[in-house]
Amino acid sequence: MESASVAAHTATHDEHHGPPPANQSSRVEAQVLGMLLFIISEVMLFGAFFTAYFFVRVVADNGDWFPIDGKELPKVIAGINTAVLVSSSFTMHWALEGARRGNRRAMQVGLVSTLALGITFLSVQINEYVHIGFAPSDFAQASVFYGLTGLHGAHVFVGLTLLAFATTRAFRGHFSPKEHRGVEVPGIYWHFVDVMWIIVYTTVYLL
Repeated sequence: MESASVAAHTATHDEHHGPPPANQSSRVEAQVLGMLLFIISEVMLFGAFFTAYFFVRVVADNGDWFPIDGKELPKVIAGINTAVLVSSSFTMHWALEGARRGNRRAMQVGLVSTLALGITFLSVQINEYVHIGFAPSDFAQASVFYGLTGLHGAHVFVGLTLLAFATTRAFRGHFSPKEHRGVEVPGIYWHFVDVMWIIVYTTVYLL
């Protein structure tokens, strides 16, 4: 009887050994919450660049943004490129829905399509830099233009890197309807990149 009591006490002690379980105060998974918090910090970073943009625009001698010295922004090409990037959000959503429903083919095709559209966007952006006709050091507006679009381009590159990892894992069979955070988290980041470009394009190229 005594040995049974000791054994029960030992089992109880073992159950409570170590730190208590973490209190999960949010229904959002840790990986998703971490990405959302990271995006909030990136919004603040873009906010600083937009502040510089509006400051330069307000204090410009002629009050204009572009054209300057005969230099204009390629609005039409940038508009087509915007459509390319926006369409990648739909293919990303397609990939995530495929992962959630266990449709491996849809997930794979969606990820590859998103990756291809993102690479196309970045390639067109780089080509625009090559042929635009002014350098960041030419005038203040050019510095802000390259700063904002270059910052976004860096985020596109990071997003493409995440998508490349997700695509590789998708073809290796790592995802399932119950475990697809490896697609969902990069997808959240990619949607942020797309939305931010719409704001950049509207503000810099159209207004």
